[in-house]
Amino acid sequence: MKLQSAEGIVIHLFRTKLVDSAAIMIRLQSLTLQRGPQRLLEDAELTLHAGHKAGLIGANGAGKSSLFALLRGELTPDAGDCLLPADWRIAHMRQEVDTLERLGVDYVLDGDERLREVQRLLAEAEAAQDGAAQARLHSELDSADGYTADARARKLLAGLGFTNEQMERQVGSFSGGWRMRLNLAQALMCPSDLLLLDEPT
Repeated sequence: MKLQSAEGIVIHLFRTKLVDSAAIMIRLQSLTLQRGPQRLLEDAELTLHAGHKAGLIGANGAGKSSLFALLRGELTPDAGDCLLPADWRIAHMRQEVDTLERLGVDYVLDGDERLREVQRLLAEAEAAQDGAAQARLHSELDSADGYTADARARKLLAGLGFTNEQMERQVGSFSGGWRMRLNLAQALMCPSDLLLLDEPT
């Protein structure tokens, strides 16, 4: 399966692992996407089902990142439709780091926004000595796998080549290539229905 764009983007379905052949994951219908004078997609059609892994191939400036921004809801099509399940959680790999002071392992944990929000609320409840709120939030923390989060983050980092010492270093101490690995680990830490990896290392 492939999608040919106005500017030479080609989507190749390079591996298929169907979970439910009836469950549609992404659908582009007669979609046109334009940025300024450049038309990136014109009358494009594509259907991807749950479990598909697709590779997006195209020259620099062809619109790969713009298509990802469209899928994340940051852009709207000029014509046609981009359809995804309304309740889907989308994770994507950042191209830049947004902080330099965070420890590596904490930066990765920040990828799970729900976990971080529950942890913040729990800290507030503990400071206020609100027992009822603490009990409720501990239950939410458990349902978010919060008690295993640190171990999971460290396992991701170890798999990407980080030592235990490096995990405790500030993000700003890493080179660009290692920061990209941190961004990849952060994206993988985020519970998601759709994972978008733009130029992963």
